[in-house]
Amino acid sequence: MKSEQKSEARRKVVVVGAGAVGATYCYALAQSGLADEIALIDRNEELAKGQVLDLVHGQPFFPIVDLHAGTEDDYADAHLVVITAGAAQKPGETRLQLLKKNADIVGRIAETVAGKGCRGVMLIVSNPVDVLTWVALKRSGWDRGRVIGSGTVLDSARFRHILGKHCDVDVHNVHAYFLGEHGDSEFAAWSMTHIAGIPVGQYCDVCGKCPGWKHEREEIEKQVRESAYHIINSKGSTHFAVGLALVKITASVLRKQKSVLTVSSYLNGEFGISDVCISVPSIVSDKGIERIIDHKLSDTEIASLKNSASVLRQAIDSLSMQEL
Repeated sequence: MKSEQKSEARRKVVVVGAGAVGATYCYALAQSGLADEIALIDRNEELAKGQVLDLVHGQPFFPIVDLHAGTEDDYADAHLVVITAGAAQKPGETRLQLLKKNADIVGRIAETVAGKGCRGVMLIVSNPVDVLTWVALKRSGWDRGRVIGSGTVLDSARFRHILGKHCDVDVHNVHAYFLGEHGDSEFAAWSMTHIAGIPVGQYCDVCGKCPGWKHEREEIEKQVRESAYHIINSKGSTHFAVGLALVKITASVLRKQKSVLTVSSYLNGEFGISDVCISVPSIVSDKGIERIIDHKLSDTEIASLKNSASVLRQAIDSLSMQEL
């Protein structure tokens, strides 16, 4: 009985994909002390073993964690399965162009995770994340709250960084969200943007820094939307910030924090949208998505959200039955 209780208390994370994003996430997660066990899986077993060996050599410098190369059997008792596997985004390639390359990969992994009897949460990171979250949900057969996507958690962080820099304010005092597709149709939810608890429109009157705030808003939104493309063109991929964003989501799941995060969530009538996974503010806990915050957005924002949903719906409809 004591052994059984000890096993249940262990916070276990399985990471699928030992590439740049998966390995960077493991590196950040190991240092966080959130997990008791981290299993890294990749179809290239030597890569997984090499990444783990490199990581465990740093164990004297971070909290004790059982870090090892895993197998599909590790899914069975995982609290969180994080799927980063898939083809990488190439320079000039949109996230949606990755769809047909990755739908089958993620779908097969989701089926395997479910087939192993996992009772935890599945977090999809592979791009295009919103559509692949939908595919994983359908292929796993799980309740909608247990399959989530990393969504626009990183985009929202980029938004906060750029807005904080623009307003010359500590980023920790900026609360702001990007919603919609994690891609070209995403948008800033200005109606939910606050600086030190002051709505951004009112803060601008206090600050008086910008003579043309409408133009500044458009420029900030453009910078956020194009950030990933600039990084990919410069270095080939993004992985540092996304690794940290995944640790934030992980903390909310493993510690039952009930954080409000813009993860990709399956909508079933919320915001007048159904049968797509899309980023909206959601309360995340050990159950996955505990509740979607169906907040009253502005008419413009609702139109943008529905446009994003339409883009994603078209992408889903483009998949063949074989890919589903």
